[in-house]
Amino acid sequence: MNEQTRTEVEAAAFRRLVEHLRTNPEVQNIDLMNLAGFCRNCLSKWYRAAAEDRGEAMSYEDAREIIYAMPYSEWKSMHQQEATPEQKAAYEARQHKGA
Repeated sequence: MNEQTRTEVEAAAFRRLVEHLRTNPEVQNIDLMNLAGFCRNCLSKWYRAAAEDRGEAMSYEDAREIIYAMPYSEWKSMHQQEATPEQKAAYEARQHKGA
């Protein structure tokens, strides 16, 4: 696979991942963090870093809006639930393992 095709395939896979997360807002960020070690906010940070690596200025909130397809505050009020004690404990345990 040549470099251009690889880049296009990776971009398509990324777009599909983001769309999948957008269409499944019931999947909470803390669950993603506990299971996979990343969440929508991580994707936002990675997106911003990639843009800035290429000389494109971007705020974290602008990157979040790209990933969430709306302002984060709006998504949070519509979809984010309070983390359960079990979710919080699992998150803390993962953080202490250095994951």
